[in-house]
Amino acid sequence: MTTAYQAPVSKLHGVGEERAKAFAGLGIHSVGDLLEYFPTRYEDYRVRDLTEVKDGERVTLAGTVYGEPSVRFYGKGKSRISVKVVMDRVVVTAVWFNQTFVKTRLSPGKEILLTGKWDKHKLQVTVNEMTEVDSERAAKRGELAPVYPLGGDVTHNLLRKTIQLALRQYGQEIPEILPPDIVERYRLMPRVEAFHTIHFPANAEVGRQARRRIMFEELFLFQLKMQTLRRVNREQTAGMALSIPMEEVRQFVASLPFPLTDAQKRVVKEILDDMRAPHAMNRLLQGDVGSGKTVVAAIALIAAVKAGFQGALMVPTEILAEQHVQSLTNLLSPYGIEVALLSGSLTAKRRREVIGSLQMGLIDVIVGTHALIQEDVFFSRLGLVITDEQHRFGVEQRRILRSKGLSPDVLFMTATPIPRTLAITAFGDMDVSTIDQMPAGRKPIETTWKKHDQFPAVLEQMRDELRKGRQAYVICPLIEESEKLDVQNAIDVHAQLTHVFPEFGVGLMHGRLPAKEKDAVMQAFLAGEHAVLVSTTVVEVGVNVPNATYMVIYDAERFGLAQLHQLRGRVGRGSEQSYCVLIADPKSEIGKERMRVMCETTDGFELSQRDLELRGPGDFFGTKQSGLPEFKVADLLSDYKALEVARQETAKLVADSAFWRDDQYRWLRDYLKREGVLDGIVFD
Repeated sequence: MTTAYQAPVSKLHGVGEERAKAFAGLGIHSVGDLLEYFPTRYEDYRVRDLTEVKDGERVTLAGTVYGEPSVRFYGKGKSRISVKVVMDRVVVTAVWFNQTFVKTRLSPGKEILLTGKWDKHKLQVTVNEMTEVDSERAAKRGELAPVYPLGGDVTHNLLRKTIQLALRQYGQEIPEILPPDIVERYRLMPRVEAFHTIHFPANAEVGRQARRRIMFEELFLFQLKMQTLRRVNREQTAGMALSIPMEEVRQFVASLPFPLTDAQKRVVKEILDDMRAPHAMNRLLQGDVGSGKTVVAAIALIAAVKAGFQGALMVPTEILAEQHVQSLTNLLSPYGIEVALLSGSLTAKRRREVIGSLQMGLIDVIVGTHALIQEDVFFSRLGLVITDEQHRFGVEQRRILRSKGLSPDVLFMTATPIPRTLAITAFGDMDVSTIDQMPAGRKPIETTWKKHDQFPAVLEQMRDELRKGRQAYVICPLIEESEKLDVQNAIDVHAQLTHVFPEFGVGLMHGRLPAKEKDAVMQAFLAGEHAVLVSTTVVEVGVNVPNATYMVIYDAERFGLAQLHQLRGRVGRGSEQSYCVLIADPKSEIGKERMRVMCETTDGFELSQRDLELRGPGDFFGTKQSGLPEFKVADLLSDYKALEVARQETAKLVADSAFWRDDQYRWLRDYLKREGVLDGIVFD
């Protein structure tokens, strides 16, 4: 690192021990930290013409004091100072409240800059700040002043002054870190100039160019880490190049009772190409509810088995595991492939049988919950690992399953569509495959938004569906009544609907039920013994009841769009028209917009993008989601095009052998070492 980044901030003039401690509270320890403490916005002190200024606007005006100031006292310790100021041949009144000290600075004939709120009707400015024209800043006739996130005893004036000192002393030592051809190709401002300009822009346009340079640099460095990790996964983790008998795979696909969509064909090719390559596959498969991910998984599994390996599918719930076993058995057993279940509810005897058969290679495909990663579970020759709803498993759980084979191929699946912006960021070290097309003939779910007082009419519509032999879900946000939250709870709603629909069975499902009771309730609903299932969000993932055509979601404003869409996806799984009713009385505009968006589209990718815009990246994934970086300048939403460019450029760079040896890339290689990306890795 250069001196500019190594030097403690206390080396700057005027920064003693106490100020250094104050700066440390902002995370500023070195001069480099200070130079990279970028402003979040600017206060506009540029002088405006009175004809341009709107009533109530914050503005900076230049003028000459005309006459003596007058002071009026009122109330306890309150004062009002006013003085006439000539601006653009117009006499306006400048007013200060509770600032009697300014009177001595308002001598007739003095030129001043005033910043404050403009009252067009009174020709009056209520002053927040005043600067005399003979001062250093006012001599420029105003400027854009940087505004920083502050804390402790650090003020804007102190921060601006200290950054100016740092730029004067160390500014020319700021290294250019981006490759010259990148800087030239994208017409980026040189780094030294960008650092000076982003703190103290001469005008808005050069400020935008400085921000653009630093934004791209942040995204470039992040993607450099991601693409290096991808290369490490590919080249340092020796995979198994599977010899897949493609003719048998094609026969399986041809035997399916429906044709694959173009999107399914595309992702199948991407997955099989990875499985035949010498590196271990590390791929994310995302697709909307009902887009056909299970069939794609089945094709990958049959390819692995026919190549002489075993496959494992890990899912978050026992219900989902059982449904996958049933569907995969129907698809794969005609081809001599043995599918088995391993879950916590198996008897001890059955569990021993399954584990023994798995270890001897008698089981080709194992489907299970967390039971798959128990210490006593061993495979004969594990070649493919698939995790469904991957975000529900921790990194360590996925690592343990992967470690049960010799660098098996790994496919992560999710039915929560993620905008490409976030997919290439949060999962930048993976390859991403997307099924963005629904099978032909699937009927869109009709979604409506009703207020709570319209619930009786909703029940009558539900009754019509039940009389046709259909089934319904009623989703509640809580299990029991809450004193703090005025929202519907599942227990009360279950009691109410049992009374309303005495001729139909009404089941109750929630997270506090023991596993056996949950399974019994779900099996009863699957068998049609319950026409209505009142539930919390435990049915969000992994419930497939084709006969269910009606869903009510109580207090829908309490859920994000992604979760509402997942819940809605529990209906519409058969050939009949399905309906989803959102019961909500949202108070906020964001809550109302969520309801409108849900009624407008059933496209999960469009919803996820709108959800991202409404909630922001952090809330979209949840506060515990790791992997989303915090950028100082870049914004994942507005800068998504630059993110994609940075991904493409860094992918080319790390694949070029010159990057790992040429001196011009030394700073970037050192950066990767400091970030720990290259720990224990040696590239030829």
